[in-house]
Amino acid sequence: MFTGIVTGIGTVREAATRAGGMELTIESPYRDLEPGESVAVDGACLTVEASLPDSFRVHVVRTTLDRTRFGEYATGQRVNLERALQAGDRLGGHLVQAHVDGVGQVASVAQWEDARLLDLRVPEHVAQVTVPLGSVTVDGVSLTVNAKPARDVIQISLIPFTLQHTTLGERVVGDRVHIEADAIGKYVAALLEARKQ
Repeated sequence: MFTGIVTGIGTVREAATRAGGMELTIESPYRDLEPGESVAVDGACLTVEASLPDSFRVHVVRTTLDRTRFGEYATGQRVNLERALQAGDRLGGHLVQAHVDGVGQVASVAQWEDARLLDLRVPEHVAQVTVPLGSVTVDGVSLTVNAKPARDVIQISLIPFTLQHTTLGERVVGDRVHIEADAIGKYVAALLEARKQ
């Protein structure tokens, strides 16, 4: 379990195809990672296979490649990082499973005084459970939905701190991002669907 509060920026040192999946070596600020530990990389929970002095290695299986944009990653790619929540930690964002629900695309970027507004085109199943002022995770960052300009578009508002401490400040029109819908919304939708049937 995670909170969507990014605690480090990593850089892909190597991206290689391995056994039908992908192996990523990520330079990171974490110096005490243990093999088997979970780390959210751009909002996707991955298991540390090896911990190196200034980096760690993870294996991305085919099912994860199919629902994320990891297949596009190359050396130099900057990524948002978060270590798993420990019992007793502050829940600064919202409950994030780091299970990517789909890939969204930046439809527009606009500046509104001190905030940067991003409109994101998201998959239909994400749009259905997303509400204004509800929570959404974008590339591992816990955010509040500012508005829903269209049925399949959600708008997020990025404050200066988020722009400085995550990779979201680098996003431009056409960029693809990992999206995780709010877990509560997904459970409610699933229960209502089961009740209908």
